[in-house]
Amino acid sequence: MRNALRMFAALVLLGLGCSRPEEPLPILGEKIIENGDTIYHTIPDFAFIDQDSQVVTNETFKGKIYVADFFFISCPTICPKVTKQMLRIYKHFEDDDRVALLAHTIDVKHDTIPRLKDYATKLGVRTDKWHFVTGDKDAIYDIADDYFSIAIEDPDAPGGFDHSGKIILVDDKRRVRSFADGTDPESVDRLIADMEKLLRMEYGEE
Repeated sequence: MRNALRMFAALVLLGLGCSRPEEPLPILGEKIIENGDTIYHTIPDFAFIDQDSQVVTNETFKGKIYVADFFFISCPTICPKVTKQMLRIYKHFEDDDRVALLAHTIDVKHDTIPRLKDYATKLGVRTDKWHFVTGDKDAIYDIADDYFSIAIEDPDAPGGFDHSGKIILVDDKRRVRSFADGTDPESVDRLIADMEKLLRMEYGEE
């Protein structure tokens, strides 16, 4: 009996020693090989204005990972669900300065800076943590494609816009690393786990 227990313990230790190392998150999107180097899809330069009338650019997220989505305040369908899940992410990483959130309005005509400010205030979130931005309509619609999302005007869609409920995870090198269906809490659970993994493996524990 004692020998059997020793053999079992040895097998357990052997199994632990042979466990596979944790796999990093993939880098999503097309990639090209140039002069022997792999060039990944990245989010291009942008400049928008947030709820505090501050210019938000790629530099705003220097040294951080961030999650992005596309919404509009008067949205009658998925936006409230997605914002609820973005708020979950905000609260989960509220004290982690390596994480930020970026929400682009796709209704630039009606979602003015004061309206965005009021929206953020009602959510009770910090401006330096979660940026609600507006700007040139075409620039916002174009950059949605870079996030593998959708944002277009459509008079036949509820509220006048067709848009994706995706929440997209971007690393500090502007690369898309994961995404979630922002209407599905379980999908967002997986995204939060991906965010923790990205921080753990590529940014170190805080």
